[in-house]
Amino acid sequence: MVLGLGALATHGKPASARMARAWPDTMLARVEALALIETLNATLLASHSATTTLDQWCANHKLAEEPKIRAHRMPGMEKPVTAEQRERLRVGDAEPVKYRRVELACGDHVLSEADNWYVPSRLSPETNRILETTDIAFGRAVLDMKPIRRTFAVEILWKPLPDGWELAPPPPDSPGAELSIPWRLFQHRALVFGQDQLPFSEVSETYTSEILAFGPPP
Repeated sequence: MVLGLGALATHGKPASARMARAWPDTMLARVEALALIETLNATLLASHSATTTLDQWCANHKLAEEPKIRAHRMPGMEKPVTAEQRERLRVGDAEPVKYRRVELACGDHVLSEADNWYVPSRLSPETNRILETTDIAFGRAVLDMKPIRRTFAVEILWKPLPDGWELAPPPPDSPGAELSIPWRLFQHRALVFGQDQLPFSEVSETYTSEILAFGPPP
């Protein structure tokens, strides 16, 4: 199996992960991190393209000299389509469904790990060729189709503050300590439809701590 940017280092995060500035373990930093995560989460839910949304996030937060999301394919990994996915994609047992896994990165920062199952017969020959032979992000490859994205599941994997924090005494500040932020923050699962209202792709995207790599506001 060939590993991409997300090759795991001994600390459990991809070897490429590098925070520009550490987040201090303070109440203010936790509130700021929570606001940023919820902002990106809401923006993705309102968007028809995760790639375009991450492009804007990358540019707004100056995460790279060239603020453009690039996909890095992870060959050698396979996740066969399930019967439940076939039902959601409205395809029979004999219909080919292909799998593609990529990391979406802004410069050195991997912002998302994405699994994608797509129906080749619902895409053009040129789009299929691009998906099979290049590292282009799926969202860019199908942009001409004017895709419609419908998220059907959201899972929050980490919260800077626990539920009910606003009604409890604040946790003690430790400004000299670094806020421990896990690699995976939240996950979206969505179907992508064409203008004919037929789904041609199901995606599962996990957003990483690198979305906060610019550090806390000064």
